[in-house]
Amino acid sequence: MGRVTRRAFTLAALSALTTASTAAAVPERRRGGKTEMRGMWLATVANRDWPSRPGLGAAEQRRELIRHLDTAVRNRLNAVFFQVRPTADALWPSSYEPWSQVLTGTQGRAPGWDPLGTAVQEAHDRGLELHAWCNPYRIANHTDAERLVSSHPARRNPGWAVAYGGKLYYNPGLPEVRSFVQDAMLDAVRKYPVDGVHFDDYFYPYPVAGKSFDDDTAYAAHGGGFDSRAAWRRHNIDLLVRETAQRIKEIRPAASFGVSPFGVWRNAGTDARGSDTRAGVQTYDDLYADTRTWVREGWLDYVCPQLYWNIGLPAADYAKLVSWWARTASGSRTRLYIGEALYKAGDPAQPQAWQDPAELSRHLTLAGKYSRVRGHVFFAAKDVAADRNGAMARVVADHYRQPARSPR
Repeated sequence: MGRVTRRAFTLAALSALTTASTAAAVPERRRGGKTEMRGMWLATVANRDWPSRPGLGAAEQRRELIRHLDTAVRNRLNAVFFQVRPTADALWPSSYEPWSQVLTGTQGRAPGWDPLGTAVQEAHDRGLELHAWCNPYRIANHTDAERLVSSHPARRNPGWAVAYGGKLYYNPGLPEVRSFVQDAMLDAVRKYPVDGVHFDDYFYPYPVAGKSFDDDTAYAAHGGGFDSRAAWRRHNIDLLVRETAQRIKEIRPAASFGVSPFGVWRNAGTDARGSDTRAGVQTYDDLYADTRTWVREGWLDYVCPQLYWNIGLPAADYAKLVSWWARTASGSRTRLYIGEALYKAGDPAQPQAWQDPAELSRHLTLAGKYSRVRGHVFFAAKDVAADRNGAMARVVADHYRQPARSPR
């Protein structure tokens, strides 16, 4: 089944599904009091957090979604980063891309309701911000374009796609791709009063040993004038970020635009401006994402680096990275939030530090010493609800006793 028009899925037509639950509702978004970001990511790729499985009925999907929003309220959070474009598909009736298969199990099949429209309304009814989280370039977690719905843009434009490391990606080096992915993402900004647009850490894909990302043709056509392919690739991602930021402000000036990059820009051993880390991945060199420049130049409203390591870890110490990011954001207009690895808390496969329920609370205490840190975002919704070893409850008890407004 191909894409459907928005007309069939207006909020008025779906009023029975979008009536606000009063279980955890608040009359309006809170005013006054403390100001800090207290967010959680709500991941939909591969049904990570929601829906719990593909193929649930519309009413059950809606109930599950609302339970996540209510969980955010109970934990005194104030923002949800909802993954609405996980794999070049959509959780709303998009004018550009098919319905996501995470809903029905079949890409392009309409779910019978409007998840993003409902999420915005229900979040706002609870005093929560709703940020539309998009992955710009990932097409599929496989390499077979024939498995995509026939109307998919990657099938209509096969030259746009690159198979790499067992997945399929749009090629960031093609200007027509950069224009299209912006149009696809901003469709949601035009249609809904979202509070922000959010990119995660995937730009050029994470490196896979022994594999190369085949953009030879694009580089030959568009890479002239650059000293290296790496510089050209970074330029491509810079353009995506700058252009997206500008277009969001044109469409919805009050909406924020931010990125949650991998937590290491460059190691100090690579670049004296880098962090005192020995990480195996550096965003500047491996993902071609010059996150430091984006912050320093003020292209972003906020940055939320994923500092998914414990305090004292030799290769990537949380404490050293918070300090580095605070210095990097100093003097810029970019707000700094910290991405927190709640998913590691209580996981027996993780280092011993994560078995201590107080580890995460210590993160917030440490970060609180830096005025540039304006809040935290927790990965992810399922882990907030489960709270495997009580780490989230400890954070709430130690740091979130009173509600707070998100920074603007």
